Amino acid sequence: MFIERIELREIQMEYVSPFETSLGREYYKDAIIVKIETQEAEGYGECVAEKSPWYSYETIETAWHVLSQFMIPMILRKEVERPEVFLSMLSRIRGHSMAHAAIEEAFIDAYAKTRKTSLSKLLGGSKDRIESGVSIGIQENVDKLLKNIENYLEEGYRRIKIKIKPQWDLEVVKKVREAYPDINLIVDANGAYTIRDAEHLQELDKYNLLMIEQPLDYDDLVYHAELQSKMKTPICLDESIPNLHAAQAALKLGSCKIINIKVGRVGGIQKTKKIHDYCQEKEVPVWCGGMLETGIGRAINVAVASLPNYKLPNDISASNRYYAEDVVDPPFQLNRDGTITVPQKPGIGVEILEERLKKATKRKKIFT
Repeated sequence: MFIERIELREIQMEYVSPFETSLGREYYKDAIIVKIETQEAEGYGECVAEKSPWYSYETIETAWHVLSQFMIPMILRKEVERPEVFLSMLSRIRGHSMAHAAIEEAFIDAYAKTRKTSLSKLLGGSKDRIESGVSIGIQENVDKLLKNIENYLEEGYRRIKIKIKPQWDLEVVKKVREAYPDINLIVDANGAYTIRDAEHLQELDKYNLLMIEQPLDYDDLVYHAELQSKMKTPICLDESIPNLHAAQAALKLGSCKIINIKVGRVGGIQKTKKIHDYCQEKEVPVWCGGMLETGIGRAINVAVASLPNYKLPNDISASNRYYAEDVVDPPFQLNRDGTITVPQKPGIGVEILEERLKKATKRKKIFT
């Protein structure tokens, strides 16, 4: 495949309601959309870096810089036969996983289209539907949280995740459990605690949680291992797993019992597959975390979650959970059984609505 043209767009889309975590409150989705055009097909990818470096050191500005100044010049006007070759061409660039993921996604989308196969089938996915969970940000009060949970359960979501932080944790979880004693429930701290809070966090063992996600700092595998040894609730790591090496280290240390794999965080589809395969070999379940993606990134997440070791409900909800209008057709919808259908058309399997993408665009650059 000869890469003829690459397009970068920075877009901004308003959420249907603000989303708050221990890292802050967000009103808009900012993202970079990458489009690669070859002689045979075009492909799309989404960079999930945010405006601020709270979740990751990567931001919209760092990703735009690395993509335009380094990655694109390395591949533009080049013949690239396979995804593995594409990955190796960019291997000199350290870090910047979210930028890596976006441009690789675009290439693999085009690659799958030229082979007239869906991304799911290309990866070896074994499911035609994936289990869907929903993530609920920190709310103004517990009553509003409970009402949101009620609404999402009525829609059919198979798992509820609530964000927690100091002063919004034990009492909140207790009230949720009193109202909903049997639902699959996760709490996600986004690294808001330290090992000094171990005794406090142990109180969560009372509430039969599916897991506690990322309780401690993003680069702290040792204290996560200590905390896991003191808790019966499985710890799931998110920010602490930027690559396969970290996943291997976490499992050997006993830092967690579950891993959340985000395609953007780990550097792309191929690196995601390697972590999935390693965890499957070690009989450690994984699930797909979300970064409130548009339909482009959501399509990629759905395809990845069709792999066999994605054994827990994913943070992949319907498009209307976040956006009044998505940029893809069809938008992702929740089935009555709490699943989302895996697209079967070639590539990521959805049509990009260029007019909506154009409407959301803040800046654009074309490379030929």
